[in-house]
Amino acid sequence: MRADRKKEHIENFLRTSHMGNTLFDDVYLEHNALPELNIDEIDLSQQFLFKTIGYPVMINAMTGGGEFAEEINGQLAEIAAKYKIPMAVGSQTIAFEKGEPAEKSFRIVRERIQEGVVIGNVGGEVTPEYARRAVEMLQADALQIHLNVAQELVMPEGDRNFKGIVDHLVKIQEAVDVPIIIKEVGYGLSAPVLKKLSALGFRYFDVAGSGGTNFIEIENLRNIDKDFSELYNWGIPTAKAVFDAGKVVKDDATIIASGGIKSSTDIVKSLVLGAKLCGISGEILSYLVHGGQEHAENHLEQLFYKLRAVMLMLGAGNIQDLRNVPFVTTGKLRELTQQ
Repeated sequence: MRADRKKEHIENFLRTSHMGNTLFDDVYLEHNALPELNIDEIDLSQQFLFKTIGYPVMINAMTGGGEFAEEINGQLAEIAAKYKIPMAVGSQTIAFEKGEPAEKSFRIVRERIQEGVVIGNVGGEVTPEYARRAVEMLQADALQIHLNVAQELVMPEGDRNFKGIVDHLVKIQEAVDVPIIIKEVGYGLSAPVLKKLSALGFRYFDVAGSGGTNFIEIENLRNIDKDFSELYNWGIPTAKAVFDAGKVVKDDATIIASGGIKSSTDIVKSLVLGAKLCGISGEILSYLVHGGQEHAENHLEQLFYKLRAVMLMLGAGNIQDLRNVPFVTTGKLRELTQQ
């Protein structure tokens, strides 16, 4: 059953041990010893999806579909509301199959966030009708369409045929009246893919590079017939995916960085490379499951303080100032981006 699989995904995430490399260590930022800033006046707010958000961070897609997921989504939504940050739900496909009991685990997000930014989530294979229903279910401000080819290929019951996906994405885009966010699930959107999607009129991209939640490992833990551990390092490192996106998408596009975003420096480097905000999922889930909601909130409080501290040491008083911070790429990231 899909609900059991969703619970397995969370349980297996907490069991995963492979640590990928985002390559953010290969982004060098120069310290500013004369910043002329007051840390209390550093502004972390900005506009996203026509609303003001408090920080350049969003809680990214995780789960939904049952009582277990409802409790997690409810707590995450309360955290999102407290800090005025966006939240995306997990795949809503299960709600189309199970109806009201599953829908509750998603609707709780809008109920608790109220006027804040809520983002729906479906796979690229759903019909335009289901895409509209996903938006209506949440009164969503946008709809994520996740691309999870690598995950599906390892999943025992996953899809194997991906023909026609581009035409399908266009049909969904035409069917809904909110922005579409094209999202990978941890293996990165490459420059050629971004160019193609941009030419088709898409303007929101969650590059979701490798280095964070590894769905190949998660699915491999469920797979009793085959071993896919040799593919644990597959994917485009997050720093490269963000760098490439900043170079190839149109000026009116919005880049979301996700995939192993854990620290204040990860966030700052993502914004300097061209992202508008960063998605976090596995990191906040770990704090929530292991220590409860207060533990997760304490983690975010520290993260946001350190984010202001790093911005002060760069002389950046707001998010827009980070766009003008110079950076140097080194090591493997430099090698990959110069190819």
